[in-house]
Amino acid sequence: MAFLGSLLFTLLALGAPIAVALTGATVAFILYDPLLSTSAIFRSFFSFVNKYTLMAIPFFIYAGFLMERTGLIRKLFRFADALIGWLPGGFAYATILAAVMFGAISGSSTAMAAAMGLVAYPEMIKRGYPKWMAAGVIATGGGIAILIPPSITLILYGVLTEQSIVKLFFAGVAPGLMLAISDAVIVLTMAALLALPASKFSVKELWAAFLDAVPALFMPVIVLGGLYGGVLTPTESGAAACAYALAYGAFALRGEFFKEAYYATQRAVNLTAILFFVLGGVGIFQFLLANQGWPQDVAEWVTELGLHPIAFLGLLMVVLLMLSMFLTGVAVLVLVVPVIYPVSITLGIDPIHLGILFALCIEMGAVIPPVGLNLFAVSGTTGVPVTTVMRGSFPFLCTDGCVLVLCLLVPAIVLWLPNLVVQSVFG
Repeated sequence: MAFLGSLLFTLLALGAPIAVALTGATVAFILYDPLLSTSAIFRSFFSFVNKYTLMAIPFFIYAGFLMERTGLIRKLFRFADALIGWLPGGFAYATILAAVMFGAISGSSTAMAAAMGLVAYPEMIKRGYPKWMAAGVIATGGGIAILIPPSITLILYGVLTEQSIVKLFFAGVAPGLMLAISDAVIVLTMAALLALPASKFSVKELWAAFLDAVPALFMPVIVLGGLYGGVLTPTESGAAACAYALAYGAFALRGEFFKEAYYATQRAVNLTAILFFVLGGVGIFQFLLANQGWPQDVAEWVTELGLHPIAFLGLLMVVLLMLSMFLTGVAVLVLVVPVIYPVSITLGIDPIHLGILFALCIEMGAVIPPVGLNLFAVSGTTGVPVTTVMRGSFPFLCTDGCVLVLCLLVPAIVLWLPNLVVQSVFG
C-alpha cells in the first residue's frame, strides 16, 4: 500500500490529472505484483463504468449546458431578481436563489458558477456591488448545486458505495437549503454594512418575469417531480431533462438551435469523457483494494484506536478539507471513499449521513485554494483575479463550515427527510 500511495501522490505532485495518476499508479502496482493478472485491468475498468445509474451523470451535465445555451438560466435569474431583488442586497439574494434553482437541474457546481459568472456578475457590478462580493457570492452559490438534488457528487457516492441515490438526494435537501439560508444571512450582513442598493418592486415585472421563466421553472418540476414521485429513476430523470431542454431549444431558437446544441454537446462530451476515465480508474483501484484487503486492515486499525464515531468523522472532515486544498472534489471522493467506507460501516456510521458530509466537504473544497475549481471558474468568466474571488468567498466559507459542523453533530438534520419518505412509502 505504501508503494501505491507514494506512486499516486508523486504523479499528482508532478501535475498529472487525477484520472492518469489513479489509473497509472494502480496499473503499475498490478504489473509489479506477479500474483495479479493484467486482464483484471480492463475487466475492472469497463465493468465499473458499465452501470446504468452512471448514465444519469452525462444526462444532467448535458441538460445544464443546454440550459445555458438556450437562455433558460437567464430566465430563471430574471425571475429570481423580480421576486426578491427589491430587498437590500436583493440582487445577491437573487443570485443565490437562481443557484438553488439551477442546482435542482444540472447538479454541477462548477458549471453553475461559470454560468452565473456570465449572467449575474455584470449586472451586480452595474448595480454598485463590490467586485469581491459579487465574485464571492457566485463562487459559493455554485457550491449549493453539490447538495441540491440531482447532485452529480451524490450520484458518484451512491455508485461507489451502492447506496440508494434517491435517499441521498432526499438527504441533501435540508443541508442544501441550510447552505442557501446561511449565504443569505451573510448577504444581509453585507447589505447593512455596505449600504447595498435595492431595486423597486414591481408586480408587473414579477408577472412578466414569471411568465418568461415558466419554461425554465417547468424543468425542475419534471426532474424532481418524476424522481420523488417514484415515476422516474435518476437516469430517466436526467434523460427527461435533456429531452425537455432539446425540445425547448428547437422550439424557441429554431434555426439557431443547432449551433448552440453543437456547442453544448461538445462541452458535455468532453466533461463526460473526463469523468468516465476517472471512474474507470476507480474501478481498477477498487479491484486492487478488495484483492489486497487494505480497507479491512484500515478498519481493524481504526477499531483498535477506540475512536467514537463522531470523533472519527471529525478527523475525517479535517482530512477531507486538507485534501481539498490540493485535489479536486471528484479526486477526493474517488480516492477516499473506497478506503473509508468499510471503516465507517464497522463503526456503525450511517452511510447516507457519511455521503452528505463528504458532499459538504467537497462543496467547501470548491472554494478552498489553491485548487478550488469554482474560484477559477468565476475568475475565468468574470476576469476578476482569483485572490479577489477568494476574499469574497471567505465569509460564506465560514458559514458553510458551521453547516458542516451542525450536520456532523446532529445526524437527524440529514436523515430525517429520507427516513420520513421511506417510512411513508413502506409503512
